[in-house]
Amino acid sequence: MPWTDGQPDAERPEDPAPEGDLTVPAVDLLQLVAAAADLCRRPLRHGVVVLNQGEELDLLLRLETRDPGGERLPEHDLELEIYRSGQELNLTLAWLVDGDRPMLWQGSHGLWMDGQGMRCQPPEGAAPLEALTRRLRALLLPGS
Repeated sequence: MPWTDGQPDAERPEDPAPEGDLTVPAVDLLQLVAAAADLCRRPLRHGVVVLNQGEELDLLLRLETRDPGGERLPEHDLELEIYRSGQELNLTLAWLVDGDRPMLWQGSHGLWMDGQGMRCQPPEGAAPLEALTRRLRALLLPGS
């Protein structure tokens, strides 16, 4: 599984996918996701692991977190799904370790949902996560 930590000079495994092969996302995309997470969730550092990939921009990623000293913080890990619905690009962001916390859906606007899929109030500390999904959506949309 590809992994990147958002650092352009970081050593990383070679991208096993030949050019044009959509079975593994470009490492550049993984770096973009990690760098956006690093920016929006400071001081945490992020690595990105591909959990599942369908067609282009149909991805399920795990954002693994570390403190500035490099110690893993799995309680801050997130699951990010990027997918198209018609012509729209959508993202969902959820915590991996606490399924009871609300999930963020980001399409043309952001929406927090509880475990039953009902709209709910944003949780404490929601602003960095909202900024992350808005930033990623803007970076991934053509012409943004």
